[in-house]
Amino acid sequence: MASAKTKLQLQERVRLPRTAWKLADLAVLFLLLALLARRASSLVAACCAAPACTWCWVAALICEAWFTVVWLININAKWNPVRFDTHPERLAQRTSDDELPAVDMFVTTADPKLEPPLVTVNTVLSLLALDYPAGKLTCYVSDDGCSAVTCYALREAAEFAKLWVPFCKKYGVGVRAPFVYFSSGAAGATADAEFLRAWTLMKNEYEELVRRIENAEEDSLVRRGDGEFAEFVGADRRNHPTIIKVLWDSSSKSKSNQAADDGIPSLIYVSREKSPTQHHHFKAGAMNVLTRVSAVVTNAPITLNVDCDMFANNPQVALHAMCLLLGFDDELHSGFVQAPQKFYGGLKDDPFGNQMQVIYELIYIHNFVVCAVSLRRKLGLEKPDFKAYFTAGQGAFTVGKSSTACHQTPPPPSASKHLLPGFAATAWSYMHVLSIAGWLGVRVDDRGHPDRAANPRRRLEDGVVEPRPAGIPRRRAHRRTGQPHPVQEVGHGPAGILLSRHNPFLLAAFKHLDFRQCVAYLFIDVWAIRAPFELCYALLGPYCIIANHSFLPKASEPGFVIPLALFLAYNAYNLGEYKDCRLSARAWWNNHRMQRIVSSSAWLLAFLTVVLKTVGLSETVFEVTRKEQQSSSDGDAGDGADDADLGRFTFDSSPVFVPPTALAMLSIVAVAVGAWRVVAGAVPAAGGPGAGELVCCGWLVLCFWPFVRGLVGRGSYGIPWSVRLKAALLVAAFVHLSTRKLLSPASEYAMVDVTGIN
Repeated sequence: MASAKTKLQLQERVRLPRTAWKLADLAVLFLLLALLARRASSLVAACCAAPACTWCWVAALICEAWFTVVWLININAKWNPVRFDTHPERLAQRTSDDELPAVDMFVTTADPKLEPPLVTVNTVLSLLALDYPAGKLTCYVSDDGCSAVTCYALREAAEFAKLWVPFCKKYGVGVRAPFVYFSSGAAGATADAEFLRAWTLMKNEYEELVRRIENAEEDSLVRRGDGEFAEFVGADRRNHPTIIKVLWDSSSKSKSNQAADDGIPSLIYVSREKSPTQHHHFKAGAMNVLTRVSAVVTNAPITLNVDCDMFANNPQVALHAMCLLLGFDDELHSGFVQAPQKFYGGLKDDPFGNQMQVIYELIYIHNFVVCAVSLRRKLGLEKPDFKAYFTAGQGAFTVGKSSTACHQTPPPPSASKHLLPGFAATAWSYMHVLSIAGWLGVRVDDRGHPDRAANPRRRLEDGVVEPRPAGIPRRRAHRRTGQPHPVQEVGHGPAGILLSRHNPFLLAAFKHLDFRQCVAYLFIDVWAIRAPFELCYALLGPYCIIANHSFLPKASEPGFVIPLALFLAYNAYNLGEYKDCRLSARAWWNNHRMQRIVSSSAWLLAFLTVVLKTVGLSETVFEVTRKEQQSSSDGDAGDGADDADLGRFTFDSSPVFVPPTALAMLSIVAVAVGAWRVVAGAVPAAGGPGAGELVCCGWLVLCFWPFVRGLVGRGSYGIPWSVRLKAALLVAAFVHLSTRKLLSPASEYAMVDVTGIN
């Protein structure tokens, strides 16, 4: 009998059929290779016939070769998809609650103004109410803002949790973030009177909690006579000693109080020491400190990493993770578990292309962009060093023993007096960590610990940890203002990996990273590197129209079929993926145009930042994204006409908007020049632009249409004049350089296109 229980499978690996899509992958690849072969042969013929050849042919060849490489990377990531089905109901038959491993849950916040404490409180409450033995859970909150208001909000949340957690477990609440639960209204007419009374009482308690947190003021809390927040007196967010507070300790409760407080995990507040003379490595440093503090305090073998603006929309998230972490005979077969990012209440058709549903559902290579990751604390590192341990994205479950592996550097004297008794050994002053997002997945895999995907298929469990959009229900954060900055960070981190010793190619050559794993990580690692190639190719169309050149075959030539077929096949392929993921054609178009916009803005700036940092001319800057939170009492009322424009772009004077604005202006100029030539009946010289170049410029205008609207918009919907001026200067410089006589008159029209010599 015991043997039968032992053999119960906690997880199943299911291969997903993809034969038709593989044929489509190969068809697009064949067209790319045909385009490369035709262009290369034309260039060779041109060099033999006429030495003079313009740079745009070579640039097109290089860009198209890069696009082929990117397509090969995509094929590798999607070639053999699998799904892991988990069976948490079998855990009880395999192990008892006392034998389940403990979990340390990490929540990070950095700025009480940009990340309101109420947002963090909802995240913490959803984690404290998980379906997991309370004595096995401990929640650590890192506050890089060193805010008394955040600490006060968490203390109030701990008191509210005494009511909220039993309520959730008694009535089987599905989504245990209070703001989501109460915004959906009561259970309905079928609910019994006892539940309705409990629901009303709990809603009133939550609204009172919201009122207290929103009315709390930093100065008044610090000056309170009880001295509860005395540690924050004179503390500056960039210069303060370590502050650690145990806001709720479930292990210290007596037997007499256990009935009332049963099921409430421990909650610990941590604000790491900071000094203006030391670099603190942003979130990577905060995660490193939480790792070390928790290793001394609780030393749980599993850790869960969550951003402050997320919530667990599945109360069994920890059990699903255990099915994958414990469901293998050898723990080497499961290093960490990740779940796809899902958005609550996202705008219809994803107008800003920031939900990445197709990537998570189809490619799903589980790098740092995931929102929920479970990881073993011991990862087989040769040295007891946690320098770059938690640098991956927004949410992670991790596994192993680590108290003996930590460097227990004694805290400075100035920090010790601000620690609670028994916590002095946890005040490591400065952690030199790598602030490169995505390091974790590569580092774990190169040690031979594969990552696993956890994506329960029931709607309630669709995504294990779910980021909340700011401003529910108005979702103001879905606008594009400030949004390129997080995308820039997403592009900056992986690009930095390629220039570090954690390069996937080096790990594949000298470590245990498989070659296909190496190529899979490149899918995200090359995001920023794609920017210069896509920008260069986008400029070829306007350049050829303005300079009276050509880089594509004429419509009347047989070679025109290759780029035309590639254009249609690629877009039809992507549209098919969106339809396969049950998304609309409008969602496909929104994501397609955002791909072009992000590539020319956030990724381009990320690429330049990496280059400047590599040569020592720039430093990494981490910008916190604003999160907004409405209480449930606000209801679903909107702003009327303002709500109708939620999908419209808003702009500010950030330099990230300059390149796409310039591209929009340049495309309009190129279309106008091409249209004037057609209307005026001007016949282009041999090798001049044709229909292909005009279509390219028209396609760019459509892709950058939000910026075209911004050029004539007003207020926040209009592009600031400072951005317009900078973009106009770039366009003027480009037009001036394009119209210069770079070729001699004898060779100016000895042009070559991909069909041969004209």
